[in-house]
Amino acid sequence: MQRIKLNNGIEMPILGFGVFQIDDKICQGVVEDALSAGYRLIDTASSYKNEKAVGFALKNSGIKREDLFVTTKAFIQEMGYEKTKTAFENSLKNLGLDYLDLYLIHMPFGDYYGSYRAMIELYNEGKIKSIGVSNFMSDRIMDLCYNFGVVPAVNQIELHPYYQREEELKILREHGIQPQAWAPFAEGMNGMFTSPLLAQIAHNHNKSVAQVVLRWNIQRGVAVIPKSTHKERMIENINIFDFELTQEEMIKIATLDLAKPQMLDTRVVSEVRRLYNYLENPVLTSLEN
Repeated sequence: MQRIKLNNGIEMPILGFGVFQIDDKICQGVVEDALSAGYRLIDTASSYKNEKAVGFALKNSGIKREDLFVTTKAFIQEMGYEKTKTAFENSLKNLGLDYLDLYLIHMPFGDYYGSYRAMIELYNEGKIKSIGVSNFMSDRIMDLCYNFGVVPAVNQIELHPYYQREEELKILREHGIQPQAWAPFAEGMNGMFTSPLLAQIAHNHNKSVAQVVLRWNIQRGVAVIPKSTHKERMIENINIFDFELTQEEMIKIATLDLAKPQMLDTRVVSEVRRLYNYLENPVLTSLEN
């Protein structure tokens, strides 16, 4: 598996496996399938309600801890210095781990300043190897960079052919922050899997559209965490390191950009309400991956 070096020297697999919307009842088996297929980065979150299942899968895999890269996240109700300290310990216990490889602030809401202070302390204590954020727009990222001595290692955001965010990627690169794409297929929205352009490029390489989409992001320097409950798709998604898109193909894919979020926009009032309503009715809907 290809790895990338984060701004603190820690190496992270450029391709991992996400477990958003994977029911706790089947999550352990799904993660075990992903690990057997070769994935070593597993991405979860406290709000996904499946950390324990992920932890059981990691324990049963027999894979050395140092060969795994485990990410989880603190959600809105866990923001604030003391709350994040507690949330971290809960997640660590649920996962059955002694440390996390990456801990993220899940959303740019609530007292995430206090949370970031707590995360920096945990990082300095060696309980977290890297810290970062998720769903932070460029202004919020820059604000953190200017106000804290520890720059986020990762920003996990919506990134796919219909929302390419080139300007934001430039800002992340300027600050040495690694972008990671959640829902890299945008859950098939806008007919991504039937796009004639992507289908033609896939045909050129004897690959699937999904493989082309993942390869496209990786060639832009973006890490990816695709999700599937089907082992054959897991295997397909991980087999993307034996081909390369041409510059002409990359330019053609750039024409698909709709230049606006397709799944989650944290600056839209209705979306903010939806996120906070989720706290009162935590049913896993398509908030984000």
